[in-house]
Amino acid sequence: MSKKLNNLTSRVIVALIGIPLIVALCLIGKIPFLIFVLFIGLISFNEYSSMLRSKNSFPNKLIGFLAVAVLIINEYKLIIDYHLLFTLIIIFLLLFELFRNKSSAINNIGSTLLGIFYIGIFSASIINLRQFYADSVFTYSQGGYLILSILISIWLCDSAAYFIGSAYGLHKLIPRISPKKSWEGAIAGFIFSVVGMVVSKSFMLEFLSLADAIIIGIIIGVFGQIGDLVESLIKRDTNVKDSSSIIPGHGGILDRFDSLLFTAPIVYLYLLLIK
Repeated sequence: MSKKLNNLTSRVIVALIGIPLIVALCLIGKIPFLIFVLFIGLISFNEYSSMLRSKNSFPNKLIGFLAVAVLIINEYKLIIDYHLLFTLIIIFLLLFELFRNKSSAINNIGSTLLGIFYIGIFSASIINLRQFYADSVFTYSQGGYLILSILISIWLCDSAAYFIGSAYGLHKLIPRISPKKSWEGAIAGFIFSVVGMVVSKSFMLEFLSLADAIIIGIIIGVFGQIGDLVESLIKRDTNVKDSSSIIPGHGGILDRFDSLLFTAPIVYLYLLLIK
């Protein structure tokens, strides 16, 4: 009982500090938000690399950190051509592997590239969303409201999926990956994510049409949960419960932002299509 109480206390304290900080960073944007996304990307890559050690796979952290950082910064301000960037990543990754005293070279190279694509490119998409309205007729803050709305919808999706799934979940979603997740919970999460975006449209996203808000809510309801399942797949395969314990009571950065990472590029693609 005492352990559960301490865990709950930790979660509440982290939420009281973390939520206002994230809101402020989203609204401020620019360099502070860039640093925030860099923190998410770099810590997530570190957690990902650490998890894979149990599979005798050793992603190249130096190449991974540099690639993730450059991919994120490049979306804020272009500093290198993407073709050149990926060419350099491949060249140096192969060169480093020649002289690394590690087994399973193919595993190491493949897992490094997966981490760069999964975490680096997906994290960079968060910057894309924040900057999307920077050069339009809308004010710079619109991107911040969009990020906040997505985060709110993800939280509603996760909460509804957990509580409804715990109370009424009878049909397992993908038991080999996440035994506790159910179709009932997933459907509830989907509905609440759409509701979250529709409500956000009324208060923060007047620049979006109702149809666009609904579609973004659908994207979050589907791909946010897929992102959670993808991270669960990695954790189950590497036999870990949380990606790390960096956030007291909440696990790791990747645990907290897996849905956002998977949702951001899809929402960004949709916004490009309707622009």
